[in-house]
Amino acid sequence: MAIKMETNILLVDDEVMVRNLLNNKLKSAGYQCDEAANAQQALYKLENSEFDLVILDVTMPSIPLVELLPRIKDECPNTTIIVATPIGGTNVGIECIKLGAHEYVTKPFILEEVIRAIGIALGKRRLELLNKEYLQYLEGKVIEQTKELQNVFLRALTSLAYAMEAKDKHTSGHSQRVAMTSVAIAEEMGLHRSVIEKINLAAQVHDIGKIGVSESILNKPARLTYDEFQHIQLHSIIGEHILTPIIDDKETLSLVRNHHEHCDGSGYPDQLERTQISLGSRIITVADAYDAMTSDRAYRKAMSKEIAFEELKRGIGTQFDSEVVAALCQLEERGALNFKALDTFESNFQLPSFAR
Repeated sequence: MAIKMETNILLVDDEVMVRNLLNNKLKSAGYQCDEAANAQQALYKLENSEFDLVILDVTMPSIPLVELLPRIKDECPNTTIIVATPIGGTNVGIECIKLGAHEYVTKPFILEEVIRAIGIALGKRRLELLNKEYLQYLEGKVIEQTKELQNVFLRALTSLAYAMEAKDKHTSGHSQRVAMTSVAIAEEMGLHRSVIEKINLAAQVHDIGKIGVSESILNKPARLTYDEFQHIQLHSIIGEHILTPIIDDKETLSLVRNHHEHCDGSGYPDQLERTQISLGSRIITVADAYDAMTSDRAYRKAMSKEIAFEELKRGIGTQFDSEVVAALCQLEERGALNFKALDTFESNFQLPSFAR
């Protein structure tokens, strides 16, 4: 299956001035655009033409969004959807992502934010198409092509991970350190190598969903508002969506989705309690929190190791698992936590067998 170079976008909005504004901006950015004034017209054009991406206004009448989004996903599985919500429509945006949209933008549009969202969505679409091509090669038993395609996936994941961390100058190397710390904890706890392999992969890409979070929120030097915190919580769901076409292993995907769940059920996105959270997720949660606390962030300076361990111990039973924190403490006592980020992500990243 060849991936075409031109990018076709369908703009669906009942306001002609809004369509014209987007059309002019996107054409100047090199995209090919078509327009639809209502849901019926959009469905007709999607049926008769191929579009890479749809920008869909959620406030149009006629077909309810809970019917329209799944229908587009079902009839046009290769088309990525960005929904446009009114300001303050965070909850609507979250529900749309759960229904299959990749991203949401708010109206009135900030055109540069729309361009950024399109770039992210198209990057995800490219990964999905590459995955389909990969599966076709496997089904056809074209063995000589599989190694090359594995390398394509590896580079694509690497690029996405770099793009995510490049958006926040304070998190450079964070994913690598979390992965190394998670692996060290898992080995300290005597977990099987196959489980450690999954934890390593998930930790390397645990924050990849932040590629769908606004840079202004990631780099905000002050406390987040309620809506901003709701928005950033989406990153674990977005990360799972990005990785689903590539990683054919539900356990690994759950590690990415659940790395912000808390033992007392106060975490996100699913408010799971300790017995519902896999040990791998509980390990990544502790490793993630430890590295975050001991690193500079936009809103505060790094804590000392001593204060970070006090915070981890204080959070036992609420946010953190006692056995995982104990294993991390044992590693620190032996001086085994002096990790530095590797010069390149790719040098430490290998696709395990279940992701090939």
